[in-house]
Parts: sequence; C-alpha cells; structure tokens
Amino acid sequence: MDRIRLGILLGILAGTIDLLPMILQSQTWDANISAFSLWVISGFLIATTNLKIKGIAKGILISFLVLLPSAILIGWKEPFSLVPIFIMTLILGSALVFS
Repeated sequence: MDRIRLGILLGILAGTIDLLPMILQSQTWDANISAFSLWVISGFLIATTNLKIKGIAKGILISFLVLLPSAILIGWKEPFSLVPIFIMTLILGSALVFS
C-alpha cells in the first residue's frame, strides 16, 4: 500500500477512535465531523510531508498544527475543554507515525 493511502487509512482509524468518546458524550455533529476530518487530514499530511524531523515528533507537530485554528475557537469560549483535546491529539498524533 502506498504512503498516501496508508496515511488516509490510519487517519480514518484515528478519527474513529477520537469519535467514540465524543458520540458517547452527545457532542454536536459539527464537532464530530471536525474532529474526524482533523485526523484524516493529519494522516494525509504526515504521509506526504517531507519534514526533516521523523517519528513521533512529526506526527505530533502536524496534528497540533492542523488542530490550531479549531483550538483557538474552542479555547476562546471554553479554555478548559482544550485539555482533553490536547491529550487526545498528543496520543493519536504520536500514533500516526509510519515513516
């Protein structure tokens, strides 16, 4: 399997993992779609980006960069809700490493 397909597939897997607790908490569908798309895009970017850093640092960096615009909007109204989001981004971002 080529890197792009693997990145998207792993992004879908990470998005599904992230969605499970969100659905159980009855989050809105716009939040669910936003979180899922974050992981699909992160998986794609990790697979295609040619940064000089490798491993876990690359996955974490790209995942947090993709999260940043949404984190600003979320944190503006509910800053404490960013804690679980950052923890999940750290865990899943480090797991999306396949380079």
